[in-house]
Amino acid sequence: MIGRLTLSDFRNHADALILPDHAFIVLTGENGAGKTNILEAVSMLAPGRGLRGAAMRDMARQGGPGSFGVAAEVDGVVLGTGTSPQAPDRRQVRIGGVSSSANALADHLAIMWLTPAMDRLFMDSPGGRRRFLDRLTLALHPGHAVHSARYEAAMRARNRLLTDLKSADPAWLTALEAQMDEHAAAISAARGDLVARLGAQLAGQPDEPFARPLVAIEGEDGGEEALGPRLARERRRDAAAGRTLSGPHRQDLAVTHAAKGQAAALCSTGEQKALLLSILLAHAALVAAHRGQPPVLLLDEVAAHLDPSRRAALFERLTEAGGQVWMTGTESSLFSSLSDATRFTVTSGRLFRSAD
Repeated sequence: MIGRLTLSDFRNHADALILPDHAFIVLTGENGAGKTNILEAVSMLAPGRGLRGAAMRDMARQGGPGSFGVAAEVDGVVLGTGTSPQAPDRRQVRIGGVSSSANALADHLAIMWLTPAMDRLFMDSPGGRRRFLDRLTLALHPGHAVHSARYEAAMRARNRLLTDLKSADPAWLTALEAQMDEHAAAISAARGDLVARLGAQLAGQPDEPFARPLVAIEGEDGGEEALGPRLARERRRDAAAGRTLSGPHRQDLAVTHAAKGQAAALCSTGEQKALLLSILLAHAALVAAHRGQPPVLLLDEVAAHLDPSRRAALFERLTEAGGQVWMTGTESSLFSSLSDATRFTVTSGRLFRSAD
């Protein structure tokens, strides 16, 4: 768990210090006060660009020095990330006071989040669902981020060469395709392992109060043939398309409402939210069993659209899971049934400790 969180010039927070003394941290306040900004700061302690996927320079406080910092103490180790005024787009990471890569953060902390923007996950593009799938996978396979980054880098280099296929060096193309093949195999194996384990975890869950989902990976995978030889054979096709058309970057996460046998995209908004919650809760249990510690959960406005019975069921499940949970809401009454929580009121980028 995060034992201490500090923010410097992050979004609308000039500075902030949170010392959680309960597993639940509840942030309430008006819209625009800066509640979600706190969750985004926590999400920066994971690889990637956080729960908003924003550019680094956009996270720096307006009117500030042009940089930001986020630091947290986790099991006696200080994790820190941020930027400098000289390089506002370049993320820096320090672990235990030593410069490191963002991918190394996954070795120390597993973080998952659910935001209102994700309510349309099943309606949006496959790219959004792949990113969600990869965050789930990363919690079980910390090396997944490295394989994904190297695969994407090799694919971008290959795509550039294909813009002028006649003058492209065949040996260099073959080398890039071999790299893509190697990392694609690791990516697909990690995703497949995650989905298999998640499916087994979900199989033991009831259909109520949250809808039980069935999960699978869909999309082009090439069957038993290795990716490298296929890419070599498909160079002309990819050159004409202007992009690589085979590989794990074409996969999609398929989710079905088990009780109704209906694709998540065809379900109601409430059902889609329930399916997401089921996946998140099952994944938290899976990570806890695998890593020996549950992930940190960031739940933005999660209670607002749940009726009292489902809200109580959610809090009960989260309590049983035993992990640290950061939640936001506009009304403190939404969390009145939580007996033990560290509570803050957020007002214009300032935090005020509320009664527990």
